[in-house]
Amino acid sequence: MEISVVVGLGFGDEGKGATVNSLIENPKDVVVVRFNGGHQVGHTVVYNGIRHPFSNFGSGTLKGAPTYWSEYCTVNPMAVKKEGDVLRERGITPVVFYNANAMVTTPYDIFENLNDSFNKSHGTVGVGFGKTIQRNEDHIHLYVRDLKYPKIRNEKLRLIESYYQYDDKARKGLELINNVMNEFKAACDELVERFHIVDSFRHIEAWDKLIFEGGQGIMLDMDYGFFPHVTRSNTTSKNAMEIIKANGLENRIITTYYVTRAYQTRHGNGYMSNEDLDSSYIKINPDETNGDDGAQGVFRRAMLDFNQLKYAISCDKYHSLPDVKRKLVITCLDHVGERIPIIKDGNLLCLEPRVIGNLLNIFDVFTSNSDEGVLNF
Repeated sequence: MEISVVVGLGFGDEGKGATVNSLIENPKDVVVVRFNGGHQVGHTVVYNGIRHPFSNFGSGTLKGAPTYWSEYCTVNPMAVKKEGDVLRERGITPVVFYNANAMVTTPYDIFENLNDSFNKSHGTVGVGFGKTIQRNEDHIHLYVRDLKYPKIRNEKLRLIESYYQYDDKARKGLELINNVMNEFKAACDELVERFHIVDSFRHIEAWDKLIFEGGQGIMLDMDYGFFPHVTRSNTTSKNAMEIIKANGLENRIITTYYVTRAYQTRHGNGYMSNEDLDSSYIKINPDETNGDDGAQGVFRRAMLDFNQLKYAISCDKYHSLPDVKRKLVITCLDHVGERIPIIKDGNLLCLEPRVIGNLLNIFDVFTSNSDEGVLNF
């Protein structure tokens, strides 16, 4: 069994989805494992003339690869239904194995997320991810396994409503939530009917190759990012390595693919280095998945930061295994040219991708243009 782990080195939007898609040669041999984050990601893949941003399915879905959705991830049944309907209209039938203890996001969580001004200032996506994590940390759970038992599901939904303690000002919002609860419950029933709910990772070991697909980037990690402008998730390979070790797979061939654009991006508030430097050289992609609208606000760009890349890799290596191979993926090269402007130790350099990799002690370097598969450099 070969294992690949795909993680982002920045603040997200690095090209992880395109990297996952490009690593799949025979989809019958591969399962894509989502190991952090959840339904708040937007991983854009272009394949066979179809361009699709994946939030609720793995980025190998266009090629027919199944997804394993781990217990570290959140699930929004209504979003699963909506995205699944779009894919099926295009002739694609997604296959998902849900860990039974994956956390379910409810309309209550989304409402709280969108109406928490303090939380919104931190750069929230606005789909209830952070609220779902916080609620589970407070022991108010709704798991995918619960969706198989409607009475248990409904009682837990009642407890979630009580957990948020709606005051008079929120009553109107609560009425809006209750108006969509039948739709939410129907989506829960459809998820149970269409997809697989499994109790362990053992159901996945029949595949020859595993591709662990990370959500967001290491600089948004809740332990290593710039609090409070972080995600409620471990965005390093920490969770992937925990799954690998728990299932006795640490002796397999494991490769970590570190993904960065040829420049920095950040969607929403929070620190990003080099924003005081000229970034007008960066070509704007008209097909950018993330724009300036939505709960997060402005999509920002800045010159690449060598020392920050080095820092992110060092954070990931702390959680990795000793014999893991490491490769660097630099995407969106067509936005800057063959030489990449980068700040290293306070100096502006224009380097070829291979040189950046060598300086990071990573000697296998891959590049791609925007929305294309990863190419050998």
